[in-house]
Amino acid sequence: MRVLSAKEGYNKFNDIRMQIPVCFIIAMEAEAKPLINALSLKEDVDFAPGLPCRAFTGSFNNNPIALVLNGKDEQYNLDLIGTQAATLTTQLTIDYFHPELIISAGTAGGFQRKGAEFGDVYLSYPNVVFHDRRVDIPGWKEMGFGGYSVKDIRSIADELNLKTGVVTTGNSLDMSAQDEAIIEQLNGEVKEMEAAAIAWVATLHKTPMFCIKAVTDLVDTEHPTQEQFMTNLKLAVNNLAIKVQEVLIKLLG
Repeated sequence: MRVLSAKEGYNKFNDIRMQIPVCFIIAMEAEAKPLINALSLKEDVDFAPGLPCRAFTGSFNNNPIALVLNGKDEQYNLDLIGTQAATLTTQLTIDYFHPELIISAGTAGGFQRKGAEFGDVYLSYPNVVFHDRRVDIPGWKEMGFGGYSVKDIRSIADELNLKTGVVTTGNSLDMSAQDEAIIEQLNGEVKEMEAAAIAWVATLHKTPMFCIKAVTDLVDTEHPTQEQFMTNLKLAVNNLAIKVQEVLIKLLG
């Protein structure tokens, strides 16, 4: 059997038409696995043949749902993280599933000085922004930050006792002094690596979106971010899976 090229595969699956009420976009398999298992999702092998992204589908309270992963880098066999992969995944997701709502789910860093604790789950509000696109020219500066509005889910956050805040996106795990200053300027509460890219593509298609992020590390402490991330990953993803299901009950009944 001849394997489809990436272009042929894209053209083939782009002809498929379906619509999913809620679609999650997640970067890492470890972030998604507890949720895939909890919701009994099954892989859709027709999604994006020839490309790394992977899709899983199922239902929640008789509503179809989907979850899409960025997939793994072919050379390094590691999860594709960051805005580049997130942009591709989001466009493919919208082309294939035509979701009514996109949720950027995963783990993130929080700020101890703002009350974050390991395992806390945040919902995004009022927007998501880029914190590492520094173009100090009027107009370009503001466009670099983005400032994409998200679906107002404050009532759900209140009912579930979840924290809310601005989610900021950059392409590095660590936080430079410049990044920290910009995050503070933008009132950032949660720091991660994909959400603003997802929000940008969703905005182009006028598809509502918001984020649900679980804290693995406190970026404003002296402990190395990568060590905190590995130590607290299991706690964060388990909390994420629980809270995602609670949020789905509020969204879908």
